[in-house]
Formats: sequence, C-alpha cells, structure tokens
Amino acid sequence: MKRRDAAARPRRGHRAAAYARGLLPSREDYRAVKHTWRRDLLAGVTVGIVALPLALGFGVSSGLTAEAGLVTAIVAGLLAAVFGGSNVQVSGPTGAMVVVLVPIVALHGAGTVAAVSILAGLVVLLAGLLRLGRAVSFIPWPVIEGFTLGIAVIIFLQQVPLLVSPTLSGAGEHSANAVVAVVQALAGADWSYVPWALGAAAGVIGCMTLAPRLHAALPGSLIGIALVTILTAVLPTPLAVIGVLPASLPAPALPSFDVTAFGDLVAPAVTVAALAAIESLLSARVAASLADTGPYDPDRELVGQGIASVGSGLFGGMPATGAIARTAVNVRSGGRTRLASITHALVLLTVVLFAAGPIGAIPLAALAGVLMLTAVRMVHGATVRAILHSTRSDAAAFVVTALITISLDLIVAVGIGVVCAGFFAIRNLSRATAVQREEAPGDPAPGDEHIAIVRIDGPLIFAAADRVFDTVIGLTGISVVIIRMSRLELVDATGARVLSEIVQTLERRGVTVLIKGIQPGHEELFRTVGVLAALRHQNHLFTDLPAALEHARTHIRRRSGDRST
Repeated sequence: MKRRDAAARPRRGHRAAAYARGLLPSREDYRAVKHTWRRDLLAGVTVGIVALPLALGFGVSSGLTAEAGLVTAIVAGLLAAVFGGSNVQVSGPTGAMVVVLVPIVALHGAGTVAAVSILAGLVVLLAGLLRLGRAVSFIPWPVIEGFTLGIAVIIFLQQVPLLVSPTLSGAGEHSANAVVAVVQALAGADWSYVPWALGAAAGVIGCMTLAPRLHAALPGSLIGIALVTILTAVLPTPLAVIGVLPASLPAPALPSFDVTAFGDLVAPAVTVAALAAIESLLSARVAASLADTGPYDPDRELVGQGIASVGSGLFGGMPATGAIARTAVNVRSGGRTRLASITHALVLLTVVLFAAGPIGAIPLAALAGVLMLTAVRMVHGATVRAILHSTRSDAAAFVVTALITISLDLIVAVGIGVVCAGFFAIRNLSRATAVQREEAPGDPAPGDEHIAIVRIDGPLIFAAADRVFDTVIGLTGISVVIIRMSRLELVDATGARVLSEIVQTLERRGVTVLIKGIQPGHEELFRTVGVLAALRHQNHLFTDLPAALEHARTHIRRRSGDRST
C-alpha cells in the first residue's frame, strides 16, 4: 500500500504541473501567426476602431470617466489576450459590467471601483485555478437571452440622463435602478438642452445605420462621432463634452480606499466576478463557433480574465470581461490568433498617446447615441420570438430573467432564471416517468388475476417518487408483484429509496415482490440504499420476464394449495 501511495504522488505531481503549464502562455499560442499575421493585424486595427467609442461610452455610463474606459480596454485587453484561454477573445469594458458598476458607484463612490476590480479579478483567477470554467454550461439558453435582453434595456435607459441635462456626468447622481434614474432625470431635465443632445445622438445613430450600407468596412460610429464633434466645435452648442484626457496611461498603483469599508466591497466584488466569468466564458464559446479559431480553454480563460481585471484596477480602470460584439468583429474581420487582440489594445494605446485632445472634445450625447444603438442591436427579434414560441417553461424562464435583470440585479436574475429553468426541467422530467400495469404475456394461467406486472419507464427521481409509490402501493387483490425495471433510465437516491419502501410495504402486507431487469448502472445504488436487501429472497431478482412470471405463478399455486389444505 505504501509503495502504491509513493508511486501515486509523483503521478499526481506531474498532472498538477501539466495543468499549471496549460494555464500559462506558450509558443503554441502563436504557432499560426506566421500564416495569419496580415489578417490578424488588419482585424486588430478594425476592432480597435470599433472599440474606441464603446470604451469611452462605457466609461462614462458607469459613473466613472472616459479615461477609465480607455484604460480598461488597453490594459485588460492586452493582458486577457496574452493570458486568456481563447485565441480570438477581445476583452474590455462591456455594457453588462456597466450595469453592475452603476449601483456600486452610487453606494460606495467611484474611488472604490479600482479596488473592486482587483478583488473581483482575484476571485475570477481563483475560479480558473479551481477548474470552474465549465460551470457556464449549466446556464440554459433562455436564461442567457433573458439576461441579455435585460442588460440591453438597462444600457439604453442609462443614456437618458446624458441626453436631458449638460450637468449630469453619469448615473452616480441618480438612483442605481435604471428605470428610477430615468424618471429622476426627466423630472430635472433641461428642455432647452434636450433638442441639441437628441440631435447629436440621432446623427451618430444615423451614421452607424447608413455607413455599413455604403461599405461594410466603414466605421459608422467613428464617422458619426467625428461629424458631431466637428459640428460642436464649429457651432455654439450647449453640448457637454468628455473633457481633458491625459496623454498617457497612469502609473500602476494600489488603489487607496478606506480599509474599514473592505467588508462592504466583498459582496460587490463577488457579483462583478460572477458576471465577468459568465460573460467571458459565453463570449469565448460563441467565438469558437464562429470560425475555426482553435479550441478554447475555459479554465485558462478565467485565469486570463482575472489577471486582466487585476491589471486594470492597478491602472485605475474598471473590471473587464470578454466582449461578445468586439470578439465577433475580430473573427469576422479575419482575426485568428492572439496577435489581433493584442493589436486592438495597441491601437487604443496609440490613440491615447497621440489623440487625447480631440477625444476630449467628443460630446457625451454622441457616446449616448453609440450605446443606445448598441443596446438595440444586442436584442435579436428572431431569437426572442423563437424562445417565446418554444415551450411555456422556457418562455417563463426568459421573461422572468429579463424582468429581474431590469428591476433588481443581474446575478440575482441569472440565479433565479437558472432555478426557474431547473424547476420546469425537473417537472417535465418527472412527467416523463410512467408507471403502468401490464397483462401477463402468453396464455393466461389460473391465478394470474392475483399477479400484477408493473413497468416503470423513464427517470425515477425525487419529483416523481411519490407518484410511483402511490401507484404501486394502491394495487389491491394481488399476491405477487413483478416490478419491471429494464426501461428505467435515470435513478437518484430518492427514487431508489422509494423502491425500497415499496418492497418493504408490500412484503409487510404479505405480497411477494419480484424485480426484473435491474440495469448494471443501477445495481450499486440499489444495493447501497437497501432495495435488494428489502426483498424476501435474493432469488426474487430476475433478468427476463418469463422466468419471473413462472416464479410468480409458483407462489400462487403454493398459496392455493395451502388454502385447500
């Protein structure tokens, strides 16, 4: 035994070392670059152009600054590209993360976001090391789509304060709830400002809509922002602008915050970490299905995203996640290796170093227009219709998740959505359990009316256990019961326990129980829970029905003989 343990320890050590190496960057990550570098560079530039207005907009909408959004896109985008588990994932600030950050800023202040980013990054990093990357597969599709719809509605509503007053720089001056914040913003609106802001937003939305129709490569958002910025500089408008931006990245440093408030930041950090993990893994999975970009490692993806959020927090940024829209642009633009995502971050860094002045002149209303159209494009009508017309349970999970996302909290919404979907799934699974009495095959024999052949089909789980128990125990006027299990699929401990109780109850009544067709996969559970021990004799186990029926008839004949004497 000691020798085996000694031999097992090196094997476990080798496996642990191999797993650790799999979570780190390697040459294999860039093996294809020599064949794809031209397309990767072009895709990286394209994604950088697309990401610029989104990074600025998400930074402002979160209650922070446009600088925070840019820093996040650069630092987190670079770190996630190098350390992440996907070859084409593009990371940075996202709308979903903004939705979570707004109440954090409102409750704890903008200065705590960097600390929350570091704490959340450490949690995500730990999740990757604990191999929790496959957990996202337990979230049903309707829940994911309901979550997405709710996020889209909130992102759209969060732009309203930017369109109704030049003095509102973010959601921090309003309620953390987007719906309530809209009511508050409209109540204090500057109606002389609204037409200018709506005009700027409409101009950007118009360019984003029309530019792709002229040529697919035209960056509609940048064109629209550039036109509105030029008009704002030329005309005497009241439009509020981003303001002065630094012409370089800030130096990395640990964020300063009140140590006594550390406990208050743990819960928000866990929420941010959960969202970062879910969105990043979903994005990586979608990217893997768009083109042949190689496999992705979900555990390494969590490690990379954790490192990215920690790095972003050290530079004063916000938590980052994989961005589905930007990742899709990367793949469709020809990106096939990490070089494309790295290039995207370097493009944004170049913009900061050499174009900070023009960026500071961008009107906030123009960014609101970008995010409003982005929110609308997040929702696909065909997908919504497909879910609503699928099954009532899936439609209910979709609607419940969306409503809770909008009214309460994203992570709570996902949790309740999963519970809701799980409840309906278990209910449907239990309905698939069938218990029916069958006639004896072949020619009838005297006394067959005292033999009940009961067949259990489908899964036998806790949700169906009581129904199975009541059906079998409710049989009357019988002396022998043959329980057929050859079509029994899934069995849990509750189902096995109920079978044991059925056998015990019938045997106490003087009814002999015979079991036919126990599957090899169920035998160990039945032995552990006590199903087999509850039988009167081990000879009451059978592999075919004719033998079980003949044994039952023997019992009937014996009882008839006893009564005749």
